[in-house]
Amino acid sequence: MSRRIAVAISGGIDSMVAAYLLKEQGHEVFAVHFVTGFEKAPDASLPEPGSTPQDIHAVGRQLGIAVQMVDLRQEFQRDVVDYFSASYFSGETPNPCIVCNPRIKFGALLRFAQAAGAAALATGHYARAVEDPSGRFRLYKGADPQKDQSYFLARLAQDQLARAVFPLGGLTKSHVRAIAAGRGLKPAAAEESQDVCFIREGTYKDFIAGRGKQLFEPGLIEDIAGNLIGEHPGLHAFTIGQRRGINCPAAEPYYVVRRDMERNRLVVGAKKDLLAVECRVARINWIAPPPRGPIRVHTRLRYRSREVLSTLTPAGEQAAAVTFDTPQTAVTPGQTAVFYDGEEVLGAGFIAQT
Repeated sequence: MSRRIAVAISGGIDSMVAAYLLKEQGHEVFAVHFVTGFEKAPDASLPEPGSTPQDIHAVGRQLGIAVQMVDLRQEFQRDVVDYFSASYFSGETPNPCIVCNPRIKFGALLRFAQAAGAAALATGHYARAVEDPSGRFRLYKGADPQKDQSYFLARLAQDQLARAVFPLGGLTKSHVRAIAAGRGLKPAAAEESQDVCFIREGTYKDFIAGRGKQLFEPGLIEDIAGNLIGEHPGLHAFTIGQRRGINCPAAEPYYVVRRDMERNRLVVGAKKDLLAVECRVARINWIAPPPRGPIRVHTRLRYRSREVLSTLTPAGEQAAAVTFDTPQTAVTPGQTAVFYDGEEVLGAGFIAQT
């Protein structure tokens, strides 16, 4: 059945091919591109395609579809950048993409698309959303294991999944490239960056350092027994599991175990001290029906990490204890734990402070 579908165009090959495929299927397609306020201005000597409205409109002309520019600077600042900063200042390690998808792409941008007459919003994500016989929407991994992006979509609510379209979910990246080459589609941007999109220069630590918080005062370093062993230049310079920069001689290397924000202390230990057999997960978004008792799941603790066999024990509707079959290293508060049953995403929550 033909529908009017908005496609979130970034300028990259994935969203471009997603729009092309939907057009080929007979849908009425138009493009939306949201402005965050963190786009890098083009430089004559170092051009950055896709960073200007002209580049995005050029993509639309190739596809033969209209493009609407959407100013989401205020929403992006509040829901993504401020969240990132607040989470980091609280001692956590945030993942802004996990928040951007439900708040911005399938939040503010979807609302704009619906107001413009769209029945759904499509993106170039490698994932699959399927309605089951009961009317509940389920989320599954993309067919390409190297590009699967279901992890980043695991906090979408049912009403968002109902209006989400992922044309690339059943394709591999090589297939997508072949489609683009065969149809003469030329993206405006290079391969999508895997880094934080609003940090164009320097590291995220440099970005945090410019946010006006007193997180950068020197303090003391202590081991997990509470022994003072050195000084640090500022907690902003460290993340859980980090080895470099501690600069405290010892028989075996030290690793960051915890950032104690209240006391401005860096807690370090041996590599074995990073191992955890369990973690608490809060604010869980269940895509599958919430479990009523302990269940066996595969848990992914970071996007680039492997899933690990675990037992999830619910602690109310939106919290759980997750016990790993094998101890895991650098389980980091603020990161997202995503629960899988085979190819299906069951839900996702934030790893809590322990």
